Amino acid sequence: MDKITALIPAYNPTERLVGIVRGLTEEGFASIVVVNDGSDAGCDPLFAEVAAIGQVTLLRHAVNLGKGAALKTGLNHAFCHFRDNAGVVSVDADGQHLPKDARKVALSLRENPDALVVGARGFDAEAPFRSRIGNGITRHLFRLLIGQKLTDTQSGLRGIPMGFVPSLLKIPSSGYEFELDMLLACKYTGRRIVEEPIRTVYLEGNVSSHFNPLIDSMKIYFVLFRFTLASLLSAVLDSALFLVVFGFSASILISQASARTVSMLFNYTAVKRAVFFSEQKDANTFPKYLTLVIVSGTVSYVLIRFLTTFSTMSVLAAKISAESLVFFANFAIQRDFIFAKHREMGKR
Repeated sequence: MDKITALIPAYNPTERLVGIVRGLTEEGFASIVVVNDGSDAGCDPLFAEVAAIGQVTLLRHAVNLGKGAALKTGLNHAFCHFRDNAGVVSVDADGQHLPKDARKVALSLRENPDALVVGARGFDAEAPFRSRIGNGITRHLFRLLIGQKLTDTQSGLRGIPMGFVPSLLKIPSSGYEFELDMLLACKYTGRRIVEEPIRTVYLEGNVSSHFNPLIDSMKIYFVLFRFTLASLLSAVLDSALFLVVFGFSASILISQASARTVSMLFNYTAVKRAVFFSEQKDANTFPKYLTLVIVSGTVSYVLIRFLTTFSTMSVLAAKISAESLVFFANFAIQRDFIFAKHREMGKR
């Protein structure tokens, strides 16, 4: 595949890695970047054999930094040395991805030069239980929180446009959660995600995978719940300031306006930078965000007055109830209208 670079992040790989690299060369990839992510010294002969294969560049981390860090190291190298290439196809080192499927993803990337192409596996009864359950849960959470349906959210076989690489290098995550962050970055930079069906290969029950079902799943789910976390922290800050100001002024209006102003600035920064990865200028996003804050704040104020007037609720209880009602509406509006960059990428 001329003008397409293959990228393999590898940590303590088996001899399958050599076969994968040779298979990719046979499929015609113009260049292959292998990142040794701090593997044990016993793997050095294996990496030396890989490095001896034509058109292979071997990069190395001094210590194990995580799959996301290895991908970013390889992406950075590809962008610096093969910037004129159409993009990069990432391939796992454990043998799950067939070279011919990597070629399919590369061809799809050519057809969709601005889209992220994900090699979508099938999860039938032959797939390991942890893979079926983990991907199933993540898939449903992804659809709920991001508003997009994907078959396979955890596939490591991906076609990444070269123009997308600078945005990915700014993502702070370094483990398996980086691949989910990549999908989120697509959503909030207006980049389409195209799924390319691939074969599902699980060798020996997928025991060679370094994915920890508990720890790495928690990291991935934490990525999905960052908006909730940012909103909860903002709500705590908002409620605390509301009570302090209300103690001095006894005015719901003054207390609501003061608390909302401070929590708004905190929440705006948090959701833009750490949740939605928006690269749009503040001049474009902040006016829309401010309008949402004013509208939602007004709705919340009316609800608080209504609840405190026509029920026995305390002011704090009424505020928590009102804010809970507007939470999901705020999320959907920020997700789809404020921080999402709407751009026509063309149809497949």
